[in-house]
Amino acid sequence: MWCFVVVNDDAMRTEWRIGRLLPAIVCVLAQVGAWGQGSGTRPAATQQREVPVLCYHQVRDWTAEDAKSDRVYITPIATFIAQMQLLHDSGYTTILPDALVAHLAHGAPLPARPVLITFDDATRSQYLYALPELERWGFRAAFFVMTVSMGHERFMTREQVTALARKGHAIGCHTWDHHNVTRYTATDWARQVEGPRRELEKLAGRPVQYFAYPNGLWDTAAVDRLRQYGFGAAFQLWGRMDQRAPLYTIRRVLVSGYWSREEFVEALHRAER
Repeated sequence: MWCFVVVNDDAMRTEWRIGRLLPAIVCVLAQVGAWGQGSGTRPAATQQREVPVLCYHQVRDWTAEDAKSDRVYITPIATFIAQMQLLHDSGYTTILPDALVAHLAHGAPLPARPVLITFDDATRSQYLYALPELERWGFRAAFFVMTVSMGHERFMTREQVTALARKGHAIGCHTWDHHNVTRYTATDWARQVEGPRRELEKLAGRPVQYFAYPNGLWDTAAVDRLRQYGFGAAFQLWGRMDQRAPLYTIRRVLVSGYWSREEFVEALHRAER
């Protein structure tokens, strides 16, 4: 985790320990998504799908300075390479948030084995080591950018964020400096979300429609505020999905740097049950 993150919530740490053992998966039905959008129609039952949404942070080899707890968030390069090849060889097709939201809200069709790959924080290792593997297999992903760190050591530059958008990847908002959205004042929302969103839209050259909660933490006030801002969806981590707002509490599999191939496969299989 980065110096920008302040975590003092014992409950959150307890929930993380549980999350390591039982990774969250997306189990949002299309009909629930339609209700969350206020739609008056329900997609047919045959259109309902469960889609794994993977979440990565750093993609690099561990160093002696990395704490054991931090290594959860650091996927070694060889492990990431193997995971991407496994997805390809197993017949998975990457989708972007637009396709997931269209499916959840309106029952739009998806590929036979869809998967959404997401990256949080915009670490430079994602650009240096993850991007080449995505390109090797023709994969596309969503990158949720924390704007305060752009251009700093170990983080992407603004030019790299623009390059990702031009390559067809989705750019999402991950706040200015990773503070907990449940504690925001009106001033905080302007600094943490409105400003960063405008900056990312300039870099990406298109609207930024998706948001990832820092540390996966959210509350109903945050959901309401994101709706007011016109975000199409928001992504958490292992927390409960709110059936009143499923598109703003989409759960993700936090891919642990400790996982074996078998554990990675099991997380995918759970997501498809």
